[in-house]
Amino acid sequence: MGPLAGLKILEMEGIGPAPFGAMLLADLGASVLRVERPGGAGTGLPRQRHLDIPLRNRKVIAIDLKSPGGAEKVLDLVEKADVLIEGYRPGVMERLGVGPEECLARNERLIFTRVTGWGQEGPLAHAAGHDLNYIALAGVLHGIGRAGQPPTPPLNLIGDYAGGSLYMTLGILSAVYERQRSGKGQVVDAAIVDGAASLMAVFSGMYKQGLMDHQRGANILDSGAYYYDAYECADGAYVTFAPVEHKFRVQMLEKLGIEHDGANDVVDKSNWTAMKERVAARVKEKTQAEWMAIFEGSDACFAPVLSLEDAPEHPHLKQRAAFVDVEGVVQPAPAPRFSRSEPAPIAPPTAASDEDPADVVARWLAG
Repeated sequence: MGPLAGLKILEMEGIGPAPFGAMLLADLGASVLRVERPGGAGTGLPRQRHLDIPLRNRKVIAIDLKSPGGAEKVLDLVEKADVLIEGYRPGVMERLGVGPEECLARNERLIFTRVTGWGQEGPLAHAAGHDLNYIALAGVLHGIGRAGQPPTPPLNLIGDYAGGSLYMTLGILSAVYERQRSGKGQVVDAAIVDGAASLMAVFSGMYKQGLMDHQRGANILDSGAYYYDAYECADGAYVTFAPVEHKFRVQMLEKLGIEHDGANDVVDKSNWTAMKERVAARVKEKTQAEWMAIFEGSDACFAPVLSLEDAPEHPHLKQRAAFVDVEGVVQPAPAPRFSRSEPAPIAPPTAASDEDPADVVARWLAG
């Protein structure tokens, strides 16, 4: 039984951070019932259900909220839920008759969780957007990219899943904890733009201290430093080095066979360009596998750049079972890990079926 066993979550169908956050909670034992509209929703990208990994570990029921009695069916489920998750634009749930007022009237202990890009209030609250827009406005995207190049989209990891899903789950668990004292639920407003801004706390302090500047690709952690970057090998593959600490940086250079003058101070930029050229030239002399044989297990802060196909086969990740095979689909395992509360095996994504909805709800309640 995972550590969240017994927590009943009602998830309204959506895309991006809401289903991924629900997956995180389901992976750790929460019983999640996903309410889908007939016909489904999405971004228009074709998705095969069994490969839509964030939808794993769910029970699924189809309810048309726009049909007569649809809202009442959802409110009946709300009475039995600990948490509701929705990712619609502000006001949509209210128009459907299942907003916070209606839901909390039926269940005063409910944690009504809203995850959006811009939040529930503000000039942009009702505007459409995606991850890239949110991290751009929050000051994140400006610092990602190489010197002289445009900002680089970092997949949609920082906005949707870090600033959105992770902050959403933190909000849910915080509200559940508070409910133990108050006995009451509340509304959690998880805005991606807020979460993305929060993630910049460390860098905000570094800028103020003069440890970073606003020139992209010219700082310690953004590919400016020779000791914090990815380098191409002889076979076209890449390896990374990140020895910010002096003693680790010395080891990196020694294993590369590059003479150094003590590896200079961490913030001394005077030789970064020249050293980067020397490191790049040396790394190009061997293949990724050859550098792995030299560096792996050392304190040089080294790792190869692996694809999603190769990562599950790396000995370290394999030994830790960081990836698992679920009915032929290799995917990341639940995280984090617990010494006693081991989650149940992963259940693959399923769609709403012709099964009696009462049976689906019964299994949700028993989960």
